[in-house]
Amino acid sequence: MSTFLAQITDMHIREPGRLAYGRLDTAPYLRAAVRALPGLRQRPHALVLTGDLVDKGSATEYAHLAELLAPVAALSLPVFLMPGNHDDRDQLRRSFPEHRYLGNGEFVQYVVDIGPPGGLCLVALDTVQAGASAGRLCAKRLQWLRDTLAGLRARAVVVAMHHPPFETLIGHMDAIGLVEGADELAEILAAHRNVERVICGHLHRTIVAGFGGTVASTAPSPAHQVCLDLAPDAASAWTLEPPGFHVHAWSGPGRFVTHVAAIGEFDGPHGFTG
Repeated sequence: MSTFLAQITDMHIREPGRLAYGRLDTAPYLRAAVRALPGLRQRPHALVLTGDLVDKGSATEYAHLAELLAPVAALSLPVFLMPGNHDDRDQLRRSFPEHRYLGNGEFVQYVVDIGPPGGLCLVALDTVQAGASAGRLCAKRLQWLRDTLAGLRARAVVVAMHHPPFETLIGHMDAIGLVEGADELAEILAAHRNVERVICGHLHRTIVAGFGGTVASTAPSPAHQVCLDLAPDAASAWTLEPPGFHVHAWSGPGRFVTHVAAIGEFDGPHGFTG
């Protein structure tokens, strides 16, 4: 039996009526992503939101986010939240007190089961550096991961983090990527072959790379995407390319695949005979 994990990231929700960057209402895009979930042929066992849930970290924004996510409850779909560099850990906890896995420590890090018992395990790793766009993994967070993975050697693990640990060649985003701890993270992951995937946000587009003996990926935003420009001096810019999210499927050791689910209404499906 396969386990399915949906990943939505970088929603950047503002207060009702407020526009991100002065021109983009991100709320309808998240609303469309939520509507797309029950349309999947295989219903996910859980949904993880990998950071930049809101744009400014305010209570009003998180209240708006909660309203937009409310229809997910009707699907009996567990939702797991993670902070990104646009989030505020303390306000996130205050705004979602029922999400007890968020804890009350210095970082938002947790371990949860996804799907049938004994199957896939989600390990959330906090890369946020308060007041900065770039991410860091300090010695304390890296030690937490070492200790956590040491106790999960018999389990299939997917590690979720906001900032990707690899260079994407999108220069202005790499400058605010994971600027500390990537090498140490790679060493930790390489020692744990049961880590099936590292899933990330922050980049607002699908990017895949080998990392630490496994595969790491970033997911698209349900709203705006970072422009695909690999020139070293590329401008920092976004575009309204087609939005989407990821569906990860695990069916046993070494059998972890990721699909991009497009958000929107499209013609079809049609058979290949005619």
